[in-house]
Amino acid sequence: MSSNTPIPANTPILLQKKRGSRSFVTERTVVGLHWDIGSAEHGWGPEPIKDFFVAVIADAEFSLLIGDMSRDFVRKFEDIPIARFSFLCRKEQTRGTATYSTKSKFTDEGKEHDIVIYCKGDEWDSSNAELTVSVDKKRVVSVRKLKWNFRGNQMIFIDGAVVDMMWDIHDWWFCNPHSSGWALFMFKTRTSAENPFWLEEDPHQSDQRPSVTAGGGRGSGFFLQIQVFKKQ
Repeated sequence: MSSNTPIPANTPILLQKKRGSRSFVTERTVVGLHWDIGSAEHGWGPEPIKDFFVAVIADAEFSLLIGDMSRDFVRKFEDIPIARFSFLCRKEQTRGTATYSTKSKFTDEGKEHDIVIYCKGDEWDSSNAELTVSVDKKRVVSVRKLKWNFRGNQMIFIDGAVVDMMWDIHDWWFCNPHSSGWALFMFKTRTSAENPFWLEEDPHQSDQRPSVTAGGGRGSGFFLQIQVFKKQ
């Protein structure tokens, strides 16, 4: 491993070898970076899917472990503890489909959920135009009149936590033939002391919404962003 060379925060590090180790100091934290992608297998995307690992040691404990071989690497350093982890965020992108499905956790202790997003209708002024979001085959969001409701947010409950779900499908519906229209969907788990993440709920409809205090109690602050491009 190289010497502990101080580097500015947010400085990108280019790893030119398929396996190796490097250490550095940033923000007064000693960081050790270890990786091995020499035998990694890839699927359809650029990210490896097996036979690889990336491990980060910060302040004498493992703070990041990625890849199926990471646990084998950890066993070589039994005296180094693994830090308590939390889910932070994930971003996904896809193209040219009205239906998108994925899996995600929303709290550290929660289970993995099936999420399906469906945009119905060929044009923004279609009489049957509708946006629906389902979690574990249960519809949690249903939006009609997309001519006016192309942006919005709604509060849903997952694993006992409050999750703010936001959508922006303006460019998906209103894009010109020469542009790559896109839609954006975001899920944000509220922390226990957090105020509503996006728009305040309409006070005139408070009697139609669940009565909760700001914050989801067990929320971890996890953030999921899904961006869908209309054109190939």
